[in-house]
Amino acid sequence: MTYKINYKQGTYFAVPLRGGGYGIGVVARAKKACILGYFFGPRREFIPKLDEVLMLEPNSAVSVLRVGDLGLVKGEWPIIGEAKSWKQENWPMPVFIRREPITLRNWLVYYSNTDPSKVISEVRETHDRPDLLPDSLSGYGAAEIKLTKLLVQNRGS
Repeated sequence: MTYKINYKQGTYFAVPLRGGGYGIGVVARAKKACILGYFFGPRREFIPKLDEVLMLEPNSAVSVLRVGDLGLVKGEWPIIGEAKSWKQENWPMPVFIRREPITLRNWLVYYSNTDPSKVISEVRETHDRPDLLPDSLSGYGAAEIKLTKLLVQNRGS
């Protein structure tokens, strides 16, 4: 089955949380059925209106994830609306870290600034760097679970 792409950079959407309510996401990059999303709390009982989420800032995101787009294209992540004046430079592509648990080696992973599915370089890192997000690509169900845990852990911030 093929799905129509119904989003672009600057599209805000609701993420259903396990146990009810919604978190908020925004598409910061998109390419090849993969998005880079910034995700926000607090847990909301209802899907907010666009003017209620436009003031969200990248530094207040509870997570930044590379995610498959099926939640959006299947309509399971309802679209709230699009920012009229989206500025990609305000929503940076983070550096991720890939940890090899057996060898205990770490790699900094850099993705294309325009394609969240394309690695442009990996650099060996001698320290663990807990300040960096783990390199992964989540399915939309896994992203829902991660966001649910973060919003419960952080009491919905």
